[in-house]
Amino acid sequence: MLPTIFGDAESVLRQPGTKPPGSDTMAHGQEAAASLALLDDEQEWAAFSRQVASQPGQWESNVLIEGMHCAACALTIEDALKAVPGVRNVEVSAGSHRAKVVWEAAAVAPSAWMRAVQAAGYSAVPANDVFARERRLAESRKALWRMMVAGLCMMQVMMYAYPAYVAQPGDLSAEMEQLLRWASWVLTLPVILFSCGPFFSNAWRDVLHRRVSMDLPVALGMLITFVVSSAGTFDPTGVFGHEVFFDSLTMFVFFLLAGRWLELRLRDRTAGALEALMNRLPDSVLRLKPDGQFERVPVRRLQSGDVIRVLPGEAFPADGVLLLGHTSVDEALLTGESRPLSRQVGDEVISGSHNLSATVQMRVDRVGAQTRFAQMVNLMESASTSKPKLARLADTIAKPFLIGVLIAAGVACAYWWQTDPERALMVAVSVLIVTCPCALSLATPAAMLSAAGTLARRGVLVRRLDAFESLAAVDTVLFDKTGTLTRDAMVLNDIQVRQGLTQPEVLAMALALAQHSLHPVSKAIVVAARSAAMPNHWRAEQVTELAGQGIRASVSLAGDADATKDLRLGSASFCGVAQADGNALQVHLSDAQGWLASFELQEDIRPDAQDTVSALQRAGIKVYLLSGDASDAAQWVAETVGIAKARGQCSPQDKLDFLRESQLQGHKVAVVGDGLNDGPVLAGAHVSFAFGQAVPLAQAQADFLVSGSRLANVAEALLLSRRTLKIVRQNLAWAAIYNAICVPLAVFGLLPAWLAGLGMASSSLLVVLNALRLSRDSQVEQDT
Repeated sequence: MLPTIFGDAESVLRQPGTKPPGSDTMAHGQEAAASLALLDDEQEWAAFSRQVASQPGQWESNVLIEGMHCAACALTIEDALKAVPGVRNVEVSAGSHRAKVVWEAAAVAPSAWMRAVQAAGYSAVPANDVFARERRLAESRKALWRMMVAGLCMMQVMMYAYPAYVAQPGDLSAEMEQLLRWASWVLTLPVILFSCGPFFSNAWRDVLHRRVSMDLPVALGMLITFVVSSAGTFDPTGVFGHEVFFDSLTMFVFFLLAGRWLELRLRDRTAGALEALMNRLPDSVLRLKPDGQFERVPVRRLQSGDVIRVLPGEAFPADGVLLLGHTSVDEALLTGESRPLSRQVGDEVISGSHNLSATVQMRVDRVGAQTRFAQMVNLMESASTSKPKLARLADTIAKPFLIGVLIAAGVACAYWWQTDPERALMVAVSVLIVTCPCALSLATPAAMLSAAGTLARRGVLVRRLDAFESLAAVDTVLFDKTGTLTRDAMVLNDIQVRQGLTQPEVLAMALALAQHSLHPVSKAIVVAARSAAMPNHWRAEQVTELAGQGIRASVSLAGDADATKDLRLGSASFCGVAQADGNALQVHLSDAQGWLASFELQEDIRPDAQDTVSALQRAGIKVYLLSGDASDAAQWVAETVGIAKARGQCSPQDKLDFLRESQLQGHKVAVVGDGLNDGPVLAGAHVSFAFGQAVPLAQAQADFLVSGSRLANVAEALLLSRRTLKIVRQNLAWAAIYNAICVPLAVFGLLPAWLAGLGMASSSLLVVLNALRLSRDSQVEQDT
């Protein structure tokens, strides 16, 4: 978690320009400067930034932007940060309200570019700030209060406005009508002064900074409506005295606030996977002191080699190995494994997983940026701030569109003014309200962030949001074999024994030797014996392992030292037996009299590999297998999982040539791999997956990182990307149709202000709700 420095600077970062109670402006300015200066300590940078490996001296910081509401705000913040000398790159996401800032340490300090954000009228706080959730909850409560006040006042104002709509001539006296107007005006004041506060404050900030955001036309519409209605109330015989619009004003304020509150809740829900991952580590942990006692220390003070105690319900703060105790751990958010996993002494545990059942002690092996947890956080931060092409297009047209809205409202007002000034102003209000491009700016990021959150819960991390666009167009998938379609380990397939012996007997003998070796073949024999609950009656002494050949030892039955055998387990030449025909991998067991048994092993194909290939083929995807292993081994795996075309003995260049040939034929190709030799082909593919515990090069080149063991995640990601692009197109189409219909109606005076407010709020809400369909945890269905 973050050090307390950010708690000290919280008020400055969260509310720039505000004056603390009991202090003057100068004192507050000094406090702000001092608090921000704390962020310039290089020792604290690692808490909210990381060094850019390819550019020495540059750092990448991820921050939350508070106070932004639209794509125009994102562009404003980007412009403000890019103007700071030393800031090399900036990406601000309107969907996630996050910014990625790449800056050069020798040219600028963090406080400098954070002050630039403040000067633009917003605030920046570290993305994993421990107070971020509390502030967001407070913001949600304030939004709910504003909406409730607006709703209560709206209902009362509607009651007072109702008689004017249904009264016949002569039914309502002038005195009574004026009394109802005054009552409506009084009830509208709380709406204007309290509920509309964010709209007016944001609009005033835009005016001061000479820019345009979505709140400016909305605030203008509210202000014009209130001024016109107030003029009609104070001077019933004047030019605006014919009608008042307090009911329309309170109604569309309520609709706007309701839409924004629901949008805020839904956005928090779609971004929940990222925050849950980033804030998963504890603040402190119990560390063993030299005197044998435990002391509680901040997690950031842990070092490799420390021994710590993790209590039930706590998250493991680092990668390491259990030294004491047996427990169950929850790795669902990190690996996609939904079931609790058993961990005992000697087993590895990963940072960010939860200890569920018992107190344990562990040795810390990796801390900070070296942990798998930190790598996942970095990937998700990058995804949350990246901008897909469609989102960049929407952001680019947002400002010109808003300027066009103001011009259209002015032209419409001028046209109607000649015949009816009161109606002219209300037509302008309708145009200002109905044309706000909220739905357009939310159409793409809302859907892609929702899809990224869904994949994160399943153990698939998205490095770039625009990879969804590429993945949706894929028609060909290339799989690596070892570590992708198969596990790294091998499995025992068959045992052939000498006459007079049984398979359990020879497996027990082999176990006595194999348990002293770390070779993959020995591990496979140990796993097979333990899976069969094989009793270990044999004891091995004088064990010798010869690299590349096998193991020899003197083996005796427990309790019978006279029944001793000199056994060998290994290759045919090492055991003195004839080489078997065929291409299957075999190891042999022999004694002084000769051959005892042969163990045939094969690669451990992932249990969901065949279903994954079938799912891709049903979706119209061509599937190929490219492997550096022998052709017969590659062909055997391909036939087992249902892949018709496979190539073995492929060098990295061979894989890259096959990829380029497919691309020249017009195919959109995805590559799934995990090894060092997969780096070039992963980089050259339209979209790529690094599977399992991929080497760093493979992870660096991949667009998606499958952190769990489910190969089915690849097929689910592809199908989900198709649904995502379908929903993005639906959202964009809805936004276009909505504006095409409502703008002409507003310009011609056929759309009242309250209905314009309802339309604007409904359009944004519909876009977010449509995107939220992607966050369902149910099985991804194929769209046909």
